[in-house]
Amino acid sequence: MIGLLQRVSEARVTVAGEPIAQIGPGLLVLAGVERHDGEAQADRLLERVLTYRVFPDAEDRMNRSLADTGGGLLLVPQFTLAADTRKGTRPGFASAAAPEEGERLFAYLVERARARHGEVGAGRFGADMQVSLTNDGPVTFWLQARPPEAS
Repeated sequence: MIGLLQRVSEARVTVAGEPIAQIGPGLLVLAGVERHDGEAQADRLLERVLTYRVFPDAEDRMNRSLADTGGGLLLVPQFTLAADTRKGTRPGFASAAAPEEGERLFAYLVERARARHGEVGAGRFGADMQVSLTNDGPVTFWLQARPPEAS
């Protein structure tokens, strides 16, 4: 499972002109589900998102996590993160999870996040979403929780 983590001052998701989720200072995470991902990868990604130190401490060093700051978390499904872009000019999606499995694991990720963290918003799987954000820094990291190698 892939998470593109962005430290934000604010972020919002809109569907059909209606806001469905928004946060103030915190993290916007675009989440992509890969073909062999399972709940263990969602759990590991969430652990990393909540504890990854991307917020400044008193010395302005990135030593504080979302769990430390209590900021907002906005999770947005984005299957294009699982694209294969190694060759050509058109991405391939054979490595992405099937839509039903992607939706199930994204819902699981959101459920687990809401159980562990205070302010959690979520985009809508499969919807045409407009995502707006103010990237703080900018600070952006690619996190990946991979399944054990298949035999």
